[in-house]
Amino acid sequence: MTFILKNKNLEIHIDHPAKNYKFSRFDWSGKIAEVLFKNIPLTQTEKFNGSNEHVKGKGCYNEFGINEALGFDDTDIGGWFHKIGIGLLKKTDSSYHFEKPYDIKPAQFSVKPSLNNITIKCKSDIYNGYAYVLKKNISLLNSGFLISYELENRGSKDIITDEYTHNFIAINNTKIGSAYDLKFPNVLHQELFDEVVNPEKLIKLSQNSFEFIKSPSTPFFFSNLSGGKKVRAQWEIQNIKNQIAIKEVGDFFTKKINLWGCNHVISPELFHQIQLKPGEISSWSRSYTVMNMTR
Repeated sequence: MTFILKNKNLEIHIDHPAKNYKFSRFDWSGKIAEVLFKNIPLTQTEKFNGSNEHVKGKGCYNEFGINEALGFDDTDIGGWFHKIGIGLLKKTDSSYHFEKPYDIKPAQFSVKPSLNNITIKCKSDIYNGYAYVLKKNISLLNSGFLISYELENRGSKDIITDEYTHNFIAINNTKIGSAYDLKFPNVLHQELFDEVVNPEKLIKLSQNSFEFIKSPSTPFFFSNLSGGKKVRAQWEIQNIKNQIAIKEVGDFFTKKINLWGCNHVISPELFHQIQLKPGEISSWSRSYTVMNMTR
């Protein structure tokens, strides 16, 4: 089942937790599979390679603990560990990787849709001292949408993790190239980045933006765009060809921003750091605005 939030400007498709994507990486609660602006698609799928589309990212999927899932190190091989927003995953070897397929024991999900918003609740089992309740609300606005999160630690151990949204942006299915410009509010210093993968030298960095000379044939990746400093959680992508811009603003400061993309999609990623003692609750939000650019 797919829930649709729609007004005169926007249309947002949100998959039920038990439908479509059910792999062991992205959060199943509030799977924003597609966003359209005045019937123009703003998002795409992660890969076109003939494989099952429901094991890959799309739209505005988010993930908790990309580098280390909750409780992985505390779990023996053959045991189970938490992946927030999904459930329990079975540990098969000594190293965690987000792209590995894991056996899954799904968490408990409930959905409450209404005309302009939807709330999804994910309640985990208590396992190895960890337990949580995740609530996500997606609200439709006149010219955008708001994703609000609430994570409660119901276990006996601290929850230390992070969360980000893997935005798969492709405005009107336009290939990534000279039509696009990606801007950040802070000055970017490439010498402070942790990793730069730009083999064809087609992505150009200026003071606070990325320009794309033409569509790359291989994926690109830039990590730690903040240089380890705490900066505003914000980006804006402009598509000059279609005169459409989309902006994400978090209500938090971030010390980690990554950029990933390939020839058909671009994904800026704002990370939110989470540290919760037993009984504590963390709340944060991500606001998206879509607009026509002034010619």
